[in-house]
Amino acid sequence: MIKQPLLFSKTNIIYLLIVGVMAVLPFVLDSRTMTILLTQFCIFAILAMSYDILLGYTGIISFGHAMFFGIGAYTTAIMLSDFGPSIGIFAASIIVGIVLSAIISVISGALTLRLKSHFYAMFTMAISGLFLVVAEKWRTVTKGNDGFTFRAPELFRERLYFYILVLICLVVIFILLKRVVASPFGKVLVAIRENEQRTRSLGYKTLGYKIIASVIAGAVASLAGSLYAISLRFVNTSVMTMDITLDALMMTIIGGVGTLIGPIIGAGVIEFAQHYLSGLAREYPIFERWIIFFGILYILAVIFFPRGIVGTVSLRYHEWKLKKGQKTKASVKLREKEIQR
Repeated sequence: MIKQPLLFSKTNIIYLLIVGVMAVLPFVLDSRTMTILLTQFCIFAILAMSYDILLGYTGIISFGHAMFFGIGAYTTAIMLSDFGPSIGIFAASIIVGIVLSAIISVISGALTLRLKSHFYAMFTMAISGLFLVVAEKWRTVTKGNDGFTFRAPELFRERLYFYILVLICLVVIFILLKRVVASPFGKVLVAIRENEQRTRSLGYKTLGYKIIASVIAGAVASLAGSLYAISLRFVNTSVMTMDITLDALMMTIIGGVGTLIGPIIGAGVIEFAQHYLSGLAREYPIFERWIIFFGILYILAVIFFPRGIVGTVSLRYHEWKLKKGQKTKASVKLREKEIQR
């Protein structure tokens, strides 16, 4: 039997169809609001995937992930503001942001990843808070809480072109991260998540693996921050607040931890829910406190999808296949008995 090429597997065909639909959707809807919403969804999907590398595949809980998002956003905004709004400067700002995030990931990881999970989570929150204070006080560069606007490259002034770029970034990052988690390196990360002590006893230097995972997650989060800054043409200290980290955490949990596709779905659920609930607030007074309804939605998602949307659906599907296989075996045995009689 000829083995089916990986490119044409059922899962990949579904992925290609979804990407195709997302690519043509802004042309079909012809709505500036929807284009901006889809752009925000793709950006936060990239951020959520970066967080999934930490939480889902390595078992690391970080409360400081917004730090890398903010580094990317501020690097792009400052460089475009100081050196001019060109594509070359924009590309350079992404590279600089990724390098800075990687350096900080290595330093903070070497200092903190030896700690137990809850101590590490609190320490990352402290480091992120330190960077937030720097952003607030270094007003000559960051303009503090007021923030500053800047000009985007001429090409990205057309929202549609920028959306296509962000969608391409989402697809590329998804493919690259899929390759990472499917590699032997990714298998070691999963082993660390399941039992770090046993993985260490097998001869793996778990600290090094966790630092590399942190560097990958920080670099991807920095890219998301750079794209976010361009989408707003504005940056302030809100890009480094705990809200960004909590959004990434919620997207990962709702979509499905340790799946990569789950955080993308979680980002879609949260971004579209926030948009439509806030829109309802303008028409119905009961939705003025839409954040309460959003919290209820999150609670219901956790109750009915304890493994996240992707994890729960996958579990139910495998259970259904198992039951179907057992029924088929039982019917075959029954027919054999009837034939023997």
